Amino acid sequence: MYAQIATLQPLSAALQSPAWTSLNRPARRHFVGGFLLEAEALAHFNQLLVRLHHFPLDCDQLATASRELGRSVDGQRPASIEQRLQLASAVDRMITDATWQPASEAVEPARVVMDYVHGDHDLIPDSVPLVGRLDDAILIDAAWPQLAGEVDCYLDYCRVRAIEAELRGCAVGGFAFTREDWQQARRAEAGLIAHCRRVGEDSYLPSPAAACFRVY
Repeated sequence: MYAQIATLQPLSAALQSPAWTSLNRPARRHFVGGFLLEAEALAHFNQLLVRLHHFPLDCDQLATASRELGRSVDGQRPASIEQRLQLASAVDRMITDATWQPASEAVEPARVVMDYVHGDHDLIPDSVPLVGRLDDAILIDAAWPQLAGEVDCYLDYCRVRAIEAELRGCAVGGFAFTREDWQQARRAEAGLIAHCRRVGEDSYLPSPAAACFRVY
């Protein structure tokens, strides 16, 4: 599952601490891949970060991060950005799936992220080579602590729903399957797994019966 990615590659050390904004010096860099960051767009972006309980960033941090991530040897988008876009895809599926009822605490951060990802007011244009989705990745990163558990549940729901569809011999979406149905199926699945483990550890034969067998 996307939510179970064991190791997300870091975006850039320049983005990991708010200390950059408190060095009592003006930001030196204002360009990301040749694009000039606009103060109004940055202010809006930082408002979203604060809503996601993340510290704001300055131009210098973004420019430094883009320069580090833009050092691609194969001309491909950095893996750290690509991973977070995959997470965004999972979030998008979750909030647009009419059969899933997301936990209330996950709705707001999910909406903040997806409204930005699908919106037209990017801090960094998507067309900027290699790092054009860096702003999306940063926002996803900021929201992920609030979304990871819920996305994990949703993706497992999709797994169980697919199994149920196969057992019923119908298409996914061809039958009612709610969050409560998923929880009930998961409990049954957990019970079956626990039973199989007990059987594997024990024997169906009572232990005294072992003395009845002889090999001649």
